[in-house]
Amino acid sequence: MNSTHAAEAGLTGLAAGCAIGNTVLHTVLVPDHLAEMFYIGVLFAVGSAVMLAVAVALIVMKRPLIAWLTGTLVSLGMIIAFAFSRTVGLPGGYYEPGWESPYGPLSLLVEGLFVVAFLAWLGVLTARGAAPRLPYRAAHEQVPVGSGAARR
Repeated sequence: MNSTHAAEAGLTGLAAGCAIGNTVLHTVLVPDHLAEMFYIGVLFAVGSAVMLAVAVALIVMKRPLIAWLTGTLVSLGMIIAFAFSRTVGLPGGYYEPGWESPYGPLSLLVEGLFVVAFLAWLGVLTARGAAPRLPYRAAHEQVPVGSGAARR
């Protein structure tokens, strides 16, 4: 294993650990938030489930770009929601004063680390000339099998 593969594996392990930490932290808070503001509790539960799936996908997928993107979007969404809930508030008049130690700071830590790990992972792949791309088919490649255009 060369150094770029080791770095990629290390960053993937760090991100999977952050995703699991995120899952644990938010799952612990689900019951209180369901009682306080139901939709926040539901969002915590959904976010926890998604981040658990991201952790598994990062470990088992050969090309985990979708897992990385999903985890990054969820992490950024949670960071933004945290900031809004302590500044301008969230829908339904939800406002949370303070950091809610230790959950708030720890959540921000694992979410921020996940995003940083993703950016570093992209840098490692770009450095070795293997920048990830989403799978797609160009419009000109989507020709029906039985059509005359496929034989040209």
